[in-house]
Amino acid sequence: MNKTRVLTGITTTGTPHLGNYVGAIKPAITASQDPNVQSFYFLADLHALIKCQDPKRVEQSRLEIAATWLALGLDTDNAIFYRQSDIPEIPELTWMLSCVCAKGLMNRAHAYKAAVADNESAGYPDPDKGITMGLFGYPVLMAADILMFNAHKVPVGRDQIQHIEMARDIAGRFNHLYKGQFFTQPEAVVDDKVEVLNGLDGRKMSKSYNNTIPLFVSEKKLQKLVRKIKTNSLEPGEPKDPDTCTLFQIYSAFASAEDTADLRREYENGIGWGVAKDRVFESLNAHLREPRERYQALMEDPGHIEQVLAKGAERARSEAAPFMDRLREAAGLGRFV
Repeated sequence: MNKTRVLTGITTTGTPHLGNYVGAIKPAITASQDPNVQSFYFLADLHALIKCQDPKRVEQSRLEIAATWLALGLDTDNAIFYRQSDIPEIPELTWMLSCVCAKGLMNRAHAYKAAVADNESAGYPDPDKGITMGLFGYPVLMAADILMFNAHKVPVGRDQIQHIEMARDIAGRFNHLYKGQFFTQPEAVVDDKVEVLNGLDGRKMSKSYNNTIPLFVSEKKLQKLVRKIKTNSLEPGEPKDPDTCTLFQIYSAFASAEDTADLRREYENGIGWGVAKDRVFESLNAHLREPRERYQALMEDPGHIEQVLAKGAERARSEAAPFMDRLREAAGLGRFV
């Protein structure tokens, strides 16, 4: 049976937070356990270089993110879990795809257009001021990530759909020029049911807003952060609206349906904010206690993480290397025999 191939990249900048877990990590780990799916999960550390030139931060983030996924139960026997920079065929494929990709296609990329618009609104005479070739061409690297393993489905947010369409365009162009069905046309998968958690200030939880709750902070720090979550000025005894409350939203993302219904009734009955925050902390702490212990053990044993990633890279390269041989041959770069 041919398995459906699903590929997900995890950018290695920053520390994973509750929003990352609910929106991306939890559903991906569930998918990793499906025997009918061949999942590819990779640490997108080459992508990280586009935005971050702090080597210590990139290195630390790679370690934290790998430890996070493993601590939360990623099935690395079924899923192929690897570091992007461990697959030398990916940058090689990026170059081959760059040579068939129209510059005009990259001109239309959202990230590039936004950077140009920022320069123009700031009055800079050069609209490309500060824009690197990494930023300009990163949709081609993303296409290489996807096409290297001929992924059928790529789960993305709506803001990333354009990149999957670009990968399809580039794949079609390569297939046409070199007269073969080398690449599958990938499909963007957008799950509108994926929850977007709010952060401490009520806005979307995001590192750029500095309003996140990191997944594996200590119990004491977790309690302190939950107490900082913004609420309104309603007094104990006054009914409160759970559907507009960040506290309730975070609680419902982790608690059972029964416990969530119980807390909803308590909101209607006027629960005090202090009591509600204690309830949220207790629920989060119970949910995260065991993964936190596994995470700490993994962070203290980076050699084990390295072994897991090396095994994943070996599995990934067992496909990537022979496929690149085929692509080189098609492009006239094969060996003389």
